[in-house]
Amino acid sequence: MKKKGQALVEFVIILPIVIFLFFGAVDFGRIILRTNELETLTSDVIDLYKNGSSYEEINKFLKETNKDNTLEVKNKNNEYVEFNLKSKINFITPGLSKILGKDYEAKVKRVIYYEK
Repeated sequence: MKKKGQALVEFVIILPIVIFLFFGAVDFGRIILRTNELETLTSDVIDLYKNGSSYEEINKFLKETNKDNTLEVKNKNNEYVEFNLKSKINFITPGLSKILGKDYEAKVKRVIYYEK
């Protein structure tokens, strides 16, 4: 009889740790997936920019894909253009945002040489 009670106590002690690790792995996968999506979107934004689309058209394209995307475009010396694309990711792991203090922000930065 004591063995069954001991197994139950060990299970109750280990279960929160296993749940935390499982959801942490899911969150890590979501971060990698979102960063990969941002890389693809950045390539699309650069293509739109090279084809002469306005910033309003580019931002409209981004809002259609995901409302959390924010884009910053900076001209440097009229030759280099810097694209910064960001998106916030809300954690699903219980308590992880309290440990880290905030949600994660996926960022992609590209600098291209472009002459008009």
